[in-house]
Amino acid sequence: MDIALLIIAGLCMLVGIIGCIIPGLPGTPIAYVGLLIAQVTERVDFSWQLLLVWGMVTVVVSVLDYVVPAWGTKQFGGTKWGVWGSTIGVFVGLFFGALGVILGPLVGAVLGELLGGKATSDALKAGWGSFIGLLFGTILKLVCCGLMTITLIQAIW
Repeated sequence: MDIALLIIAGLCMLVGIIGCIIPGLPGTPIAYVGLLIAQVTERVDFSWQLLLVWGMVTVVVSVLDYVVPAWGTKQFGGTKWGVWGSTIGVFVGLFFGALGVILGPLVGAVLGELLGGKATSDALKAGWGSFIGLLFGTILKLVCCGLMTITLIQAIW
């Protein structure tokens, strides 16, 4: 039974890493579930502190994934209009698949800035910031899932 659970835990790690890139798949939480599944085996014995820390990291990274595009918009000169547009774009983009998740915050930030009276060049700059924020969030999720995978591999060996 332990071998089956460890295989499932490993698959959760793999799906988690894929989910960092593919929209609609909550990569970091799936990888965390992999750690929890491994914990119930006799081969793996994580401390409760480690699992608690990874749980908190998972929550923070998951929340940041939705917040970072708006932060990027602000860092690139966006106003509250662009920040709101980017935030709305994140959620609207979810309904349009992978391309929607990538373009949603960017388009939302640009449209928000244009509605707020910004020049097109300034609106595009804010949209670019939103895209950079999205990339940063993706890298953050990949690092988190990669470290969780390393934690699992070390525990098994």
